[in-house]
Amino acid sequence: MKKLFTTALILLAITTAFAKGPKNQYVRIHTSYGDCIIRLYNETPKHRDNFIKLVKQGFYNGTLFHRVIQNFMIQGGDPDSKDTTKAKPGVELGNGDVGYTVPAEFRDSLFHKRGVLAAARDDNPAKASSGCQFYIVEGKRYTDGKMDTLETTRLKGFKIPTWQREIYKTVGGTPQLDHNYTVYGEVVTGIDMVDRIAAVKKDQRDRPDKDVRMTMELLSKKECEQLDKLLGGPPAP
Repeated sequence: MKKLFTTALILLAITTAFAKGPKNQYVRIHTSYGDCIIRLYNETPKHRDNFIKLVKQGFYNGTLFHRVIQNFMIQGGDPDSKDTTKAKPGVELGNGDVGYTVPAEFRDSLFHKRGVLAAARDDNPAKASSGCQFYIVEGKRYTDGKMDTLETTRLKGFKIPTWQREIYKTVGGTPQLDHNYTVYGEVVTGIDMVDRIAAVKKDQRDRPDKDVRMTMELLSKKECEQLDKLLGGPPAP
């Protein structure tokens, strides 16, 4: 009996080892301007899990990228944007929400390089994130001189690490937003979708003249495992 029990425990351990699943969760965003795939960061579990929950619910399907600024970012996720009574042409969007916020999860290793997914928020002192609105950084390249200026103004003395400076100089981003808005994912394929949307014609409120709707889906376990292998993404905690 003892031997059978031991054998069962070994089999359970082996099964568990092979059933851990992918290291990271990926999300596909589909628009008429193309698709992109985003890897959600494990270092920001509250934002990751909230985003996964909303995608599973189909919350983002039919919402708009309602605010776009070229060389800066594209913003979406306002539930009002899929309400035809609230999202008529020319109407300002961006005030809709889900009735809760997500606590800030700032990490020194996560910063506003080109392609990152980050949480929008209002001016609350805790810098808590909107429960649903997000933006994807298009960004631009910065010189050391411009970053020096940002350190003493927008960043209030925060020093941009040398290795991050190199990325802002070569790849680009929006360093002025660091330590103010939570970064919780990044585009791993399809960044050209962001560039196309950021370049559309828009009104004085930065809302695209023609609606840019999105749908989202979680990638399957198999797809996530394939991307983990292809990208060599960081392991789950």
